[in-house]
Amino acid sequence: MEKKRQKESQTNVVSFIPTGDYYYKKSIQAMNSGQMNKAYKYLQRAVDLSPDDPMILLQLAIVELDGQRFEEAYDLLRRAYQLDPVEPEIIFYMAEVSGCVGMIQDAKRFAEQYLQMEPEGAYADEAAEILDFVAFEQDDYEEPEGSGEDLYRQEQARRCMEKGDFPEAISILEDLIEDRPEFWSAYNNLALAYFYVGEPEQAKALLNNVLRENKGNLHALCNLTVIAYYEKNDEELKALLDVLVKIQPYAWEHRYKLGATLALIGQYEIAFKWLRSMQKRGYLGDAGFYFWLSHAAYFSGHEDISKNAWAQLLEQDPEKEGFEPWRQHDNTYELDALEHDRDFIVEKLASSYASDRIFGLFLLSCTAHKQEIIAHPKWVDVEQYNAFEKLFLAYALGHQFDEKNKVEASFLRAVKVPEILLEQYGKLNTVVTPMFQMWFVLCEQALTQNYRFTNPVAIAGANDYLFRSSRMLKVTKKEIAEQYGISVSTLSKYIDEILMFLPNSHN
Repeated sequence: MEKKRQKESQTNVVSFIPTGDYYYKKSIQAMNSGQMNKAYKYLQRAVDLSPDDPMILLQLAIVELDGQRFEEAYDLLRRAYQLDPVEPEIIFYMAEVSGCVGMIQDAKRFAEQYLQMEPEGAYADEAAEILDFVAFEQDDYEEPEGSGEDLYRQEQARRCMEKGDFPEAISILEDLIEDRPEFWSAYNNLALAYFYVGEPEQAKALLNNVLRENKGNLHALCNLTVIAYYEKNDEELKALLDVLVKIQPYAWEHRYKLGATLALIGQYEIAFKWLRSMQKRGYLGDAGFYFWLSHAAYFSGHEDISKNAWAQLLEQDPEKEGFEPWRQHDNTYELDALEHDRDFIVEKLASSYASDRIFGLFLLSCTAHKQEIIAHPKWVDVEQYNAFEKLFLAYALGHQFDEKNKVEASFLRAVKVPEILLEQYGKLNTVVTPMFQMWFVLCEQALTQNYRFTNPVAIAGANDYLFRSSRMLKVTKKEIAEQYGISVSTLSKYIDEILMFLPNSHN
């Protein structure tokens, strides 16, 4: 009898499995009540559950467009168009998003198609505006090589590289080149991807092949120049630079590439000429454009233009605060100071020892080569860093730490120690470098054991004393205590504390 009741009860249960349509309707309700964040989440869930519903894809794409997430919107609309290539609303938004991602001819084609289908449609005025915009832009616009499909695949690869997924980017670009053997920009991007995975010879072979088949290809010349610069191949760099300074590009894309490349390698005056020429003609650049314009302007003596460009950069990318070129210029860089020796820092960053890597990350905070090192695809490998290394990287990048957080407050006191040592000695040279190396060995051990670093000045003095004593240098605790402005008893206390973190100190 009990089993019979259970069976009857089970047959009366209505199974509720939400569908994409269910979440789509909930998103519309949320939009109507002004809850856009909730609507966005519902639409994302709707797409997950109904990935082949073109109207759900369209609606999420519209929200992405409103949020100026153009690449995400393009992906969604492209999928919707493949599913329903005759839906007028999808066709109109394909025109809209194509213009936003720079595919001007696709924007024109889709706008014309929409007006042919619905000359009096709901979006007719907007489609006509897109055509007016295209007509206005075409005088100064050079359409990128390749079809919309080719450019989409290349954009996919670019996003993979931005996320660090270089193997996937290489796979996409190699397939694209196989289909389009003369799509030169894909070769250039593939070369960069190979460079990023540490295969510079393969990258250079691809770029030289581009120059053989497509003589004078500016992107290939610029990419070879950057590789020669990073590899410190002065002879090749000079030969390439002699070619670059003679080039007189017309297209904005080429002026941007040339200007950014010249700024990266320190040819600021010529870089400023090309980037500034774009700005004068009304070019509205991305964050990268304003970054390089600001640097080129500052180091070629145009401080006001530099600061205006930097303000425009921060509007687009606030996280760049702290990388201002005048901050680099305000520091006095001494040629024999190891904190300004790029190769020394890169060697530390590439070390198999965590203590060396955090030493390198500390030096990154104060080096004249900060931006150059950060911009290199392989020198700063965030994914391989442990938690403490990521704290040192954040410090180097000017991150604002929360002093109410015990871990972050302890870290700030730890990093204060080498700051004090650097102040004491003025610069890092071959004589005092071993003392800093000793500190970072101690520091690594102390961090893992949750040491609180309560008195950074005394700890710096203790580290100094231990180093000098280990080198049999004549020094007394009294002299060190006076140098650091602490008492002998305080110095002794912290000598005993940090001795615990020396390797094999228990022996």
